[in-house]
Amino acid sequence: MVWMLRLSKFVAPLLLAPLAACATASTPDEAPPPWRIAGPFQAIITADGTTDPAIRGFWKSRGYGRLLRIDEAGVTQFETGAACYRPASSGEALSAMDSVSYRYFRALPESRSAIFQLLRGDTNVVFDRLEALPEECTETPATTPRAVADAFLDAFDRHYAFFDRRPPNHSKRAERVNSAIRPDMSDAQLWDALAGYMDGLSDSHTKLIGEVGGERRRVQDGQGTTLPRMRAAEGGETAWLVGLIDTTMKKLGETAHHTGNDRIVWGVIDGRVGYLQVFQMGGFTAREDFGSEAWATAEMTEFDRIMDEAFAAFAEAGVEGVIVDLSNNRGGWDKIAKAIPARFTDEAYIGFTTVTRGSALPPFPHVIEPAPGPRFTGPVHLLTSDVTVSGGELATLALRQNPRVVHAGATTRGAFSTPLAKRLPNGWLLELSNEVFAAPDGSVYEETGIKPSTALEVYPEGAPVEGHWRAVEALTEMIASY
Repeated sequence: MVWMLRLSKFVAPLLLAPLAACATASTPDEAPPPWRIAGPFQAIITADGTTDPAIRGFWKSRGYGRLLRIDEAGVTQFETGAACYRPASSGEALSAMDSVSYRYFRALPESRSAIFQLLRGDTNVVFDRLEALPEECTETPATTPRAVADAFLDAFDRHYAFFDRRPPNHSKRAERVNSAIRPDMSDAQLWDALAGYMDGLSDSHTKLIGEVGGERRRVQDGQGTTLPRMRAAEGGETAWLVGLIDTTMKKLGETAHHTGNDRIVWGVIDGRVGYLQVFQMGGFTAREDFGSEAWATAEMTEFDRIMDEAFAAFAEAGVEGVIVDLSNNRGGWDKIAKAIPARFTDEAYIGFTTVTRGSALPPFPHVIEPAPGPRFTGPVHLLTSDVTVSGGELATLALRQNPRVVHAGATTRGAFSTPLAKRLPNGWLLELSNEVFAAPDGSVYEETGIKPSTALEVYPEGAPVEGHWRAVEALTEMIASY
């Protein structure tokens, strides 16, 4: 067991540079990946509130179905595919992904292409410069049932990445929708037709959100087994979560900490095992400006403060191992998902890769760099369940590349992709999975989920609170046996 309470700021970059270079190495006949040759990060909106003149113009994405018009005043986004349109919007965001826009760019050589990002270090979306806005692009799209359905189906046909894993295929689903579309159908009938497309898709990252008759609606499949069961139980999901947290706090005793805007619980079990439970990858502050630079800075600052305190306490207690409990993690910001495994390594390594359908780009390696604050490099036991999803699964994937980590519990949900948010012509929001996350060896766990090496029942039907702590105690005993 080795404790690293301080690490030189220069060690991680020195390890990272050769590792990242090897992971994305290209042959003499291949062009290097754009992220290796792009310029520095620059803000699209400058300090005076106008856009950087270097990035003004028209840009079309590789994959993603996006076209941007950047003028002095800001960024206007068009959806592209079979049609090109600026979707109707009330100005109200319908989801977290719908609330953010591109804020940063990295220019590629000759400035004919650029990488755009929502946040620093976010997904690399490559755009190519256009001379003008294509003539077919319109700011007043048709909103007939046929036009809305066509945009909906076209988005799936061009961007959805997992029909091979979630049958039946697109053509069968599209046939079902097309047979229901009529010119005189109501919004409610159109909604039902589009919602029916997702029946049995089993993908919690694919959603349809909109307003019908003054009522907000949402269709989302693939919630696993535990969550629907708990939501239907007496007291619902809230009572279950309160019970879990109360039990955990009592078991941790005087060492218990419930912090990070209620998203994190940590403490020490029996004076010898560190315990860290993270419910969400973000939301650790009360800030409401999601996606802004100020939000990102505040979130990372608070997360690092909590981790520094927890890991310093683990070191002071001389713990023999640490339990990382992601069994109720609902996902969130990828940067937090990578910051958790960064607390358990003293060497940089590739945690996972991503590639976007339709981008024609090679997989991007996400490198886990050792955290600059306190770290633990002894035995780690990771606990997951079918509630563990999205960012929780990314952290799981990255932690599993660490040879000191034992993965226990139940198989994760199997929904990894950051949702691609696309507004339909009538203002409804479609989110779908277009990014393929994989382990460094190329293994993809979308739909199947990540199966632990040690099976434990985490939320048994008859005792979903008590069963969780029994699983934690089983891991505590495993650490004690070393």
